Formats: sequence, C-alpha cells, structure tokens
Amino acid sequence: MEEMKEQILNLIKQEQWNQIRQLEWGDYLIPDVASLLIDLNKSERVILFRLLPRPVATDVFSYLEKEDRNSLLKDLTNEETRYLLTNLRPDDRTALFEELPGQVTQRLLNLLSPEDMKEARLLLGYPEESVGRLMTPEYVAVRPQWTIQEAINHIRVKARNSETLHTIYITDKSWKLLDSLELSRFILADPQDTVETIMDNSFVSLSAFDDREMAVRAMQKYDVFSLPVVDSGGILLGLVTFDDVMDVAEEEATEDFHKTAAVTPLKASYQESSIKDLVGKRITWLIALVLISLFSAGIIAIYEETLQTVIVLAIFIPLLLGSGGNAGAQASTLMVRAIATSDVHINEWLEVFLKELMVGLLLGLLMGIIGLIFGSLRGGFEIGLIVGLTMLTVVLAANLIGVMLPFLLTKMGLDPAVASNPLITSITDVLGLLIYFAIAAMVLGGL
Repeated sequence: MEEMKEQILNLIKQEQWNQIRQLEWGDYLIPDVASLLIDLNKSERVILFRLLPRPVATDVFSYLEKEDRNSLLKDLTNEETRYLLTNLRPDDRTALFEELPGQVTQRLLNLLSPEDMKEARLLLGYPEESVGRLMTPEYVAVRPQWTIQEAINHIRVKARNSETLHTIYITDKSWKLLDSLELSRFILADPQDTVETIMDNSFVSLSAFDDREMAVRAMQKYDVFSLPVVDSGGILLGLVTFDDVMDVAEEEATEDFHKTAAVTPLKASYQESSIKDLVGKRITWLIALVLISLFSAGIIAIYEETLQTVIVLAIFIPLLLGSGGNAGAQASTLMVRAIATSDVHINEWLEVFLKELMVGLLLGLLMGIIGLIFGSLRGGFEIGLIVGLTMLTVVLAANLIGVMLPFLLTKMGLDPAVASNPLITSITDVLGLLIYFAIAAMVLGGL
C-alpha cells in the first residue's frame, strides 16, 4: 500500500494522468484503494477519483465514510454523479440518501433514470432502521417448474445484476417466495430434473418492516450469507446480505457502548463529530445525573447530626457507595448484553430475578464480611457492624436494580442500554446513603 500510495502521489505531482488511468486497478483490493483515497488531500482525492475506471470508482465510493462521500459529491459534475448513483448498489444508494439533507437528496434523485428513481423512492419509503432500507432488490429467482438446466441458464443471464449468488430463490408467477436454495444444489443436480425436485420448502425470511437488528440476529442464528425480504403476503421484495448486516451490528454495538456510558449515540463517527455535537450529546446526561446526585447531598444533610456525633461514619461513605455502584454496573452490563443477544428474554424476568437474588446475597455476604473487618479495625465492633450490614444490603439492592432496570426499560419500549453505568451508580448512591444512615441510626440508637 505504501509503495502504491507513493507511486500514485508521484504520478499526480508529475501530472501523468494517462499513466494513472493505465494502472492495473483490478490488481488492487477496493478497500485498499478507498483507504488510499482518504489519505490524500482534497484536491488530490478528486483528481484520483476522476481518473479511476468508473466501475472501480463506484465500488470505492461505497467504502468511503459519510463525510468523505459528501465532500466528494460536491466536486463531481452532474454527469459524474449520475453515473456514480446509477451504478451504486441500491442499498448503498439508499444509505447515501439517508445521510444527506433533504434538498441534496432531491437533487440527486433527479439525476437518476425514472426506473432507478422509482426504486430509490421505494426503499426510502420504509421506516428508518428497518430491513426495507437495508435490503437490495437485486437477486436471482427461478420457477419451480423449470428444469435445472433452464434455471442455470437463467442464473448465468441474471447473475451480473445480483449482489450475491450464494442463494437462489424460488418464486411462483406472482413472485411469492416458495423456497431458498444454495447454488450448489443446482450445480450438483441432474440438469433434466425440475427445480421442484430439489426444493425442501424450508427457508427463513424477514419482513421489510422488521427492525434491522432482527436481520443481525437471524443471520447469526441461522449462519447464512443472505436472507430474503418479503411483504405481508410473502412476495419476495429483495434480500439483505452479510456485509450490510455486519455494518448494522457494528453500528448497534457502538450505540450500546455510548448509551452504557451515558452518552447519546453519535450520528457520525467521533472524527466527523464537531465539538458542538460532542458537547450536546453528553451535557444532557451529565445534568440529569447531577440532579439525581442532589438527592445524595440532601440525605447527607438530613443525617448531618449523626455524622457529627460519629464522624468515623463519613470515612466509609466512598467505600460503600463505590461498592454498590460497581455491583449495580456489573449486573446491568451483563443483563443489557444478555437481552441484546437474546440470551435472556423479557418473559424470563422472574427466573433472572431469583437467580440474581442468590448471586447478590452471596456477593453481599462476602463484601459484608470485608466491610465488618475494615469497620471494626477503624471504629470498633459497632461501626464494623454498621458497615458490614450496609455493605451486604447495598450490594444486594444494587445488584437487583442493575438486573431489573433493563427489563423495565425493555417493557416500556425503550432501549435497555439506557440503563447506563453512570445512571445505575447515581441511583445506588442515593439508595446506599439511605440504607447506611438508616442502619447507623438503628444500631447506634439501640446501644
């Protein structure tokens, strides 16, 4: 790659345009060419993109990040843009239109042929983050009454416009999906047999209105490279492929990471996000967490007299609150991920609650013993008893809150990842102080 980059930069500086055009671009991997293009400055990037063979340029464009694509589009002529949009895969084209302002999208749509415009408007008509936006209508389908030889001849003709040939779909005359078969089944079958003889009528499909996360889970579960997309009547509309699903999985994982850190998910990558965007995505959560923390300050103020009487109690506040927050964050992280991967389902909440009740109790007992020892060493047995009992209760309560909050959010139709570690910590801080001072008042009051 470095040699390639140096060679092309030298050719650009020497204005050897013909030599650049004549390079064997087919010998290079498209992702590598895209990386090279991104590393160039703006003027060099536009020059090289225009010199690339048009089929290569189209493939490279689909690998660029949002900001790079938008920047490049501004410098292309209408004719160059028209060719680019016409030859992009329908799903890649839809993804591009989703990221652009409405006026720009409309201008680009007007550059398409009537057929391509109709296709683009159809895909953009599906809900955001739906399988319909993700699918491509380019697939190969055959009829059950055809012979294997007729089917293979048809596949050869249509294969150029298909995004994948791993799977061949069987439909009736109304395009209702009947089966989904691997290409190898056709290759190994007797050419004179009919397609119907190799059908097993066993396939998995998605609705165009399904959430795109469902495509991720289905592809993981059934270990397939592509999945057909149908309407409510079972009519085959298109397919989603492994590369699209991988992009979705990465985006969803990134969103969950952001939410668990109490950050509103970024619309663009970190590098593309402005300082204003980064501040805006974080300040709301920080203010909300501060408001929750004010309850903690209020509780301390209520028990100020107790603290003044037994000042040693203040020493253990960070220890107890930190332990509760950590226990809650552990439980929340485990449950958010379990729900996201369908390892745990919403109707299993009682089973999970009872299981985590035992886990929390055991963790609380172990941590409570440690708290009893540290408290006794610092302030005597009474203080040790207060710290030990508080540790047991706080860890148990934090564990149950961390586990149950994702279930509650899911039941409310919210993303369970909203049960972020900072949120859990803030809640357990308030609860921990209430428990601590209640136990302290009870124990000290009885002595």
